[in-house]
Amino acid sequence: MVHVLSSRILLRPTDPDRSRAFYGGQLGLPVYREFGTGPERGTVYFLGGGFLEVAGRSDNPPSPALKLWLQVADVTGAYKELRAAGVEVLRPPVKEPWGLVEMWIADPDGTEIVLVEVPADHPLRYRPGM
Repeated sequence: MVHVLSSRILLRPTDPDRSRAFYGGQLGLPVYREFGTGPERGTVYFLGGGFLEVAGRSDNPPSPALKLWLQVADVTGAYKELRAAGVEVLRPPVKEPWGLVEMWIADPDGTEIVLVEVPADHPLRYRPGM
């Protein structure tokens, strides 16, 4: 059995500087660490319980099958902040039939990102024995 100690998503953008401006500037993700030099240097951002590493360069954008799921405390507040930062919102916050409040944005390469708020009464908040 594999014992996973840490994990991260690796993203190879078509324009690393533009992607760093998006994730670090517009989204405001805090930097965990940076490595290397030049435009293709690596920047690792905190993603709550995980990490997003933006490093290197790709001639092609990531597959449309790749999506990022980011849980936030207040999706309506995030909506207002991201709009003010110039982020294009693909779909504003909506309470889904499954009970989560979701909104969709995309990074500069078109990678779709869903920001999710888990309401206090949602089953995802239930912890047996607590």
